[in-house]
Amino acid sequence: MKRRTFITSAGVGVAASTLAAPAIAQSNPEIKWRCASSFPKSLDTIYGGADFVARRVAEMTDGKFQIRPFAAGEIVPGLQVLDAVKDNTVECGHTVSYYYVGKDPTFAFDSAMPFGLNARQQNAWMTHGGGMELMREFYKGYNIIQFGAGNTGTQMGGWFRKELKTVEDLKGLKFRIGGYAGTILAKLGTVPQQIAGGDIYPALEKGTIDAAEFVGPYDDEKLGFNKVAKYYYYPGWWEGGPQVSMIVNIAQWEQLPKHYKSIFEAACSDATLDMLGKYDVQNMRALKRLVGAGTILKPYPREIMQACYQATFEVYEEEAARNEKFRKVYEQWRKFRDEEYLWFRVAENTFDNFVFSAPPPKK
Repeated sequence: MKRRTFITSAGVGVAASTLAAPAIAQSNPEIKWRCASSFPKSLDTIYGGADFVARRVAEMTDGKFQIRPFAAGEIVPGLQVLDAVKDNTVECGHTVSYYYVGKDPTFAFDSAMPFGLNARQQNAWMTHGGGMELMREFYKGYNIIQFGAGNTGTQMGGWFRKELKTVEDLKGLKFRIGGYAGTILAKLGTVPQQIAGGDIYPALEKGTIDAAEFVGPYDDEKLGFNKVAKYYYYPGWWEGGPQVSMIVNIAQWEQLPKHYKSIFEAACSDATLDMLGKYDVQNMRALKRLVGAGTILKPYPREIMQACYQATFEVYEEEAARNEKFRKVYEQWRKFRDEEYLWFRVAENTFDNFVFSAPPPKK
């Protein structure tokens, strides 16, 4: 009797496993996406963010969900990634949203606003401060859902052929600069240029532009800017903590199984930490090499910083007055920014100011 019961139970088990196998396979479909990057492969840290996401997603789905990154220009130019994702030319893209401020300045809130948030503050705003919800509502108009998938930390202020001393030195200067900062500097007489990363060096070498900024020492050294300009300024006040985003076509996103969505989000979150950590390690090493090779490192004169700060908030108020989408995000972002600044003044800034200026402890 027991033997018959065991055989019957075993038969049921076999039948169940036979039925379950197709169900499991069905819940783990093979999916292949293409990811257009805004960056050249030579920039292993920022381009590497897309590689990181692709690798992590494949690992967590046993190779069932594959994402193949393509460098800028391989499918579309670096500054056309948004349109490629919107139009479903590719399923996803890895980019910096401020590249698209020409369509709407509201895009910049998803990456970096001049005199805005540092990397930790940007992460706080996006994850717990309401930023993600606001930006996803905005992105719906472009058939896109976005995820933070990288951050460079505070960037450098750019490479210049000539020394900057006063605000007058900005007038007529042809400056390659990303994001919303170009609008602000134009208010001070600068002629901003939006050029993709891989095209900056030849423009600077040929004199098509007078100055250029990109990210920081590690990437800038790879791009060779120190060979054609000797003055290296800091800080990049327009990029206190720029988020790099993975943007996904909504129709493609909605077709993913729920657990694939969770895996993709986790991979993007991991990519943010990985990129920030790598830049923090590599930038100082690269900066030492650049200075050792003759680069002249200089802070922006305070007069220029103050003029840019004043112009920044004038531009914000002007844009908010005419752009309802911008105003909706700006009002909440500004409130969050002011509160975060209060908190960071209490502990972070006090700690940083002391330890960065303290003499080495006695042995």
